[in-house]
Amino acid sequence: MSTILYLTQIQFAFGAIGRLAAECERVGIRRPLIVTDAGVRAAGVLQKALDALSGWPVTVFDQTPPNPTEASVRAAHAIWQAGECDGLIAVGGGSSIDLAKGLAIMATHPGPLTTYATIEGGSPRITAAVAPLIAVPTTSGTGSEVARGAIVIVDDGRKLGFHSWHLMPKAAICDPELTLGLPAALTAATGMDAIAHCMETFMAPAFNPPADGIALDGLARAWAHIERATQDGSDREARLNMMSASMQGAMAFQKGLGVVHSLSHSLGGVNPRLHHGTLNAMFLPAVVRFNAEAESIQKERRLERMAHAMGLATAEEIPGAIQSLNRRLGLPSGLAEMGVQRDWFDRIVSGALMDHCHKTGPRLASAQDYLDLLDASM
Repeated sequence: MSTILYLTQIQFAFGAIGRLAAECERVGIRRPLIVTDAGVRAAGVLQKALDALSGWPVTVFDQTPPNPTEASVRAAHAIWQAGECDGLIAVGGGSSIDLAKGLAIMATHPGPLTTYATIEGGSPRITAAVAPLIAVPTTSGTGSEVARGAIVIVDDGRKLGFHSWHLMPKAAICDPELTLGLPAALTAATGMDAIAHCMETFMAPAFNPPADGIALDGLARAWAHIERATQDGSDREARLNMMSASMQGAMAFQKGLGVVHSLSHSLGGVNPRLHHGTLNAMFLPAVVRFNAEAESIQKERRLERMAHAMGLATAEEIPGAIQSLNRRLGLPSGLAEMGVQRDWFDRIVSGALMDHCHKTGPRLASAQDYLDLLDASM
C-alpha cells in the first residue's frame, strides 16, 4: 500500500524570510533555538533570520558540522536546555536541518538517538511529542525542509536515517534570496543532489503518481537551470528554479530512493568529509544503467520520460549526459578523484546492504552489484 501525504506549510518567495516571526507564532514557538553553522553566520544569512525575529528571546547553536553527528546533536541539546527553548528553527543546508530533526527527537524522547533509527525499528518510537521545527533552507539540494527524514552519523560510526511523519517541519520558508551568491562549487554539488533526488524517486517503483509528477517537473527545472545558477550566483530565475527542484525532489521522497543513496549514505559514513550531493552525482550514471533492466522501469518507460524532461533524444543518452554535466559543473570525474580507496569497498557494501534505501529502488542490488557499481563509479 502506498501512503501519499503532503503536510508542510511552505512559504515560497523572494523575501519570505520576513514571515519567520509569523510562522513561529502560528506553530506555537515562543523561545526558538536557531540551528545553523559557522558558514551561514559568516555569510550574513543568520543575521537575516535574527532581524526577522527582532525582539524575540532567541538562542543560537552555530556549530553544525558538514555531516551531523550524534555528538553534535548532544551539543545542541545542551544549548537548548540552557536557553529553555520550546521550538527549533533550522537555518542552513541539509546538515543543519537534519541536526535540528535529531534534536527534535532528543529533546523530547528518552534514550540514545540510535534507538529511533529506521533500521533499528525506531520509526514507530518517534511520537508527536517532537519539538516543533521551522526549516529555512540556504542551499538548493537536500530538500530536507519538506521531508520526514534526517541522516545522522551515530556514535558507532554508522550513517543512519531517522524517519517519521512527525519529523516533517511545521513550516518551510523557502527564500531563494538566501541562496544568491552561494559559491559555485557548493551550488553545483547541492544542485546535483536535487537532481539525484528527482531522478531516483521517479525511478522508484512505489505507486504514487503525484510524487512522480512532482519529481519529473523538478528534474526538468533543475536540469535547465543548474548551470546558470552555478555560473552566475545572482541569477534570480535560476536560483528560484533550483530551490523549487530541491523542494520537489524531497516531496517525492515518500516513494523511496534506491542504490544511489544506499551507496552515498554508506560511503559518507566511511568518510564523513565527502559531500553527499557530489557522491550522488558520481553514482547516478552507473545506477541509471543498472536500473534500466528493471521491469517497472521498462513497463512504465521511466527512463524515456526522464530523457524527455532533460531534453535528450533517447534514454540511452542519460548516463553520458550526467557525466558531461558533472564535468561542465567542475565536479570530480569519479570517486577516485574524491580520494575513495578500493580497500574501502567491503565496508561500503556492508553499509549499503543495511541502508534504509536498499530495498526501495526498482532493482534489489546484491553485494556483487554494489561492488560493480562502485568500480564503475571510480
